[in-house]
Amino acid sequence: MTQDEKKLIEEKDRRLSSHGAGDSLYNHAAQQVKTSVLGVAVLLTLGFSAVELIGGLMSNSLALIGDAGHMATDAASLLFALVANWLAREGADSHHSFGHARIEVLAAFVNALVMFVVLAWICVEAIDRLTNPHEVSGGSVMLIATIGMFVNIGVALSLSRDKKNVNTRAALVHVMGDLLGSVAAIVSGAVIYFGGPVEVDPILSLVICLLVAHAAWGVLKETVPVMLDAVPEGVRFDEVGDVIASIPGVISVHDLHVWVMSPGHSAISAHVYIDSHRSWPVILGAIRQHMKSRFNIDHVSVQPEWDTAEKDMLCETKTPPQFRA
Repeated sequence: MTQDEKKLIEEKDRRLSSHGAGDSLYNHAAQQVKTSVLGVAVLLTLGFSAVELIGGLMSNSLALIGDAGHMATDAASLLFALVANWLAREGADSHHSFGHARIEVLAAFVNALVMFVVLAWICVEAIDRLTNPHEVSGGSVMLIATIGMFVNIGVALSLSRDKKNVNTRAALVHVMGDLLGSVAAIVSGAVIYFGGPVEVDPILSLVICLLVAHAAWGVLKETVPVMLDAVPEGVRFDEVGDVIASIPGVISVHDLHVWVMSPGHSAISAHVYIDSHRSWPVILGAIRQHMKSRFNIDHVSVQPEWDTAEKDMLCETKTPPQFRA
């Protein structure tokens, strides 16, 4: 296939998947993030996670190792988000009529699962150290964790430059968790340095695990419904049907589906039995208005149906109306 033929196919794909007047503004492409923002965050987070890991092994601090794992998984999350966003910008094509936005969701889901694996290892190690205390270098822990705190502050400032993208905002939340983890490691090092019990290190590593688990659970709660085409959070399926059925001219609703296409973007499709084809333009406008105002759903695909006798009469005139939602 030549380049010109490929361009013609791509243009046709875009034309077929494009939305007309009154349709959803969502074009099935992910919102572009600032590459420099996520790039700086990835380099700083991943680079210092390696420093923390080496420092944690040398100082024998599980809190530092746990924070290094936290930062490494966050770096992976940022990297996945960056790559996935780049892929998801393409929008719909002949093989993916709903676009590629779910690549970001899949990347976030995989990352969350990896985070739980890391957490399991840290928790097992922490329990072992509570029963069999290990000597920890408090001064080294304090020094490395303090540097880590400033690194996380720098990453947070970088991410705060792009507040429009949902992935960037989610990454900022993760970095704030990293920041708290660094603070916990500083406290652990200070307690041990000034003669406190070494058990504080595994205890605070468990605290860090709770912070990471909370963030990972939040990612799963957001991504799993998207992957399962679940009804959007805060939207009642039966209420959507009731609202459509209450519109004047609508007799009944069936084959109703309400789902999340990608984070922040939902859709509905339905068959609507109406009293007459003549009232359809008004009914369609009302459905769109109610779905947007009541449920913040503007991607509406509705198939009208009416009395069979009326359909037969229209067919005989050979002027069937064209309906589009």
